Amino acid sequence: MAAGSFCATLMFYAGAVGSSSYYAYFHVSYASLGLSFSELALDSLRLITMPVLMGLALVMLVPELPAFLGSLGLPDRWVFRACRLGHLAAARYPWFVVSGVLLMVLWPFIAPLRWTAPLLVASGLLLGQTRAAQRAGRGPVSGRPGGEGGGRRALTVALAGLFVLWAVALSSGRQGEQEARQVEERLVERTSVVVLSTDPLAFSGSPRPGIEDLGRERHYRYRYTGLRLLVERDKRYYLLPLGWRHRTDPTYVIEDDDSIRIELHPGVQLGLAG
Repeated sequence: MAAGSFCATLMFYAGAVGSSSYYAYFHVSYASLGLSFSELALDSLRLITMPVLMGLALVMLVPELPAFLGSLGLPDRWVFRACRLGHLAAARYPWFVVSGVLLMVLWPFIAPLRWTAPLLVASGLLLGQTRAAQRAGRGPVSGRPGGEGGGRRALTVALAGLFVLWAVALSSGRQGEQEARQVEERLVERTSVVVLSTDPLAFSGSPRPGIEDLGRERHYRYRYTGLRLLVERDKRYYLLPLGWRHRTDPTYVIEDDDSIRIELHPGVQLGLAG
């Protein structure tokens, strides 16, 4: 039950950090979008291919690898070797912690891989709680439940959980920004938006959308093109002009009401062009 709650919290946290980093790139606060808990948790599923979670899963699998291989019906010699590998990793858990601390010292120089530092520390702390580590004489004293050993174990696991959250935050934040950069580079492929308005709209910045006056006899007199959809929430359309640049250009927010009509069209598929 506790593990399930932690996983749900971790998914929500990863989704929130990733979404915050993604939308912040476009000068939008993700909190203003009103994303629900389930939406943020589902958004975190894209992280399952990230090395931070794969690495953590592999590290935690090592001590249980013999039982896992045995259940697959593999030869005994493979199981024995896996058992030795798991015991070796658990017995050397301090090296995981030390490696993570050293990477923190080198923090300014490991920007793309900063998430590995807290991940290594968390992995070492968790490996230190395994039976293999304790049998090697390096793990903490287990003690009786509720005693000093049990309290120390709970504190260690909680600390490892904080390092896991830190690793996930670093990884998901970086991925969110990378996805935003990809959107900027391939903006023409996103859904095209045409805005029809009864009154002129004041678009600032450069580049600006194209404008066409359709004449007084038309209810929606002004037509704006050259826009791409970032996201739509509660009849609010967050739009980017073609040629948008992160450092200089604004993101437009158009609220759909009686004076506005929004038309959505396919974007340009570069892979199918020509």
